[in-house]
Amino acid sequence: MTTRRTFTLGATFAAAGALAAPSIATAQTVKWRMVTSWPKRLPGPGMSAERIAERIRALSAGRLDIAVSAAGEVVPAFGVLEAVGNGVAEIGHTASFYWQGKMPASNFFTTVPFGLTPAEHVAWIDAGGGQALWDALYAPFGVKPFMGGNTGVCMGGWFRRELKSLADLRGLKLRSLGLGGEVYRRLGATPQTTPPAEILTSLQSGVIDGAEFVGPGTDIALGLYRVAPFYYYPGFNKPNGTGECIVALKAWDALSADLKAIVAHACATEAGYALAEMERLNAQALAALIADHGVKLVAFPDDLVAAARKEADGVLGELSSRDAISGRVHASYADFRTRVANWSRVSIEAVLRARG
Repeated sequence: MTTRRTFTLGATFAAAGALAAPSIATAQTVKWRMVTSWPKRLPGPGMSAERIAERIRALSAGRLDIAVSAAGEVVPAFGVLEAVGNGVAEIGHTASFYWQGKMPASNFFTTVPFGLTPAEHVAWIDAGGGQALWDALYAPFGVKPFMGGNTGVCMGGWFRRELKSLADLRGLKLRSLGLGGEVYRRLGATPQTTPPAEILTSLQSGVIDGAEFVGPGTDIALGLYRVAPFYYYPGFNKPNGTGECIVALKAWDALSADLKAIVAHACATEAGYALAEMERLNAQALAALIADHGVKLVAFPDDLVAAARKEADGVLGELSSRDAISGRVHASYADFRTRVANWSRVSIEAVLRARG
């Protein structure tokens, strides 16, 4: 009896061990490195990178563990795409318009002048065909893109001196990236591709005369108000602020189906949360900038905005003819903007006007 019982228990534990073996193997930790374009824990995009890594770790119960590196720790701020595509890191957090020199249509996946607002942009990506085009655009570079945050509607930028007309813009050196920078160039300014961590020192030294970055909630952390007291709106150059999370296709393909779902969910969650968080931070920071730091909040001169709108049409039209994929992305984006414009006019624009 004892022998039979011992054998039965032994067989049971052996069977349990055999069943548990695959689970143990599956639970082994996969370690990834995330490279970013941001200073460490920068409010807005820097924190989006951290939260994506934290969510993935929590949702996977530690099976996918991601170490986050700030800009310059592993690769420069503008080296994220190449690092992820070449396998230096498995994942990155950045902004798509940094890659306009490699793929002109990448601009559309962050923002373009006079383009989609944050809610409209999300609708285009998730429900209007934008994601499929984004995947196709990035595939030759060995990465898969996701929306991984959003800083919301951006500001026009910080200027060392007041702009009273379009003429005052001419000759200025401005930190401005993406197609907004090209619009400024056509208006007579000289755009500069200054990394985020170097904007303040460039303003202090006079290397640049003005700079656009994001919005109040992020800009205040860089201290730009210390040397450029004029803060301009509207942010016609960047009406949206989607941050992107890019994953190396090789690393992505090696993940199990559930870990893929976790990565996608973590990015999508951050895209929504970051926009909500930035609405709060932007409102709070704008009030502090004006009340505590003496910032002068100023609207761009009407002639400057009108001229920028005209130039933007030309810039986008020229971009669409650069290559086949740029033409497809531009056509999809422009069509969606046209279709959504009337609804936005009678919905959010009308409500805000009525609210006063």
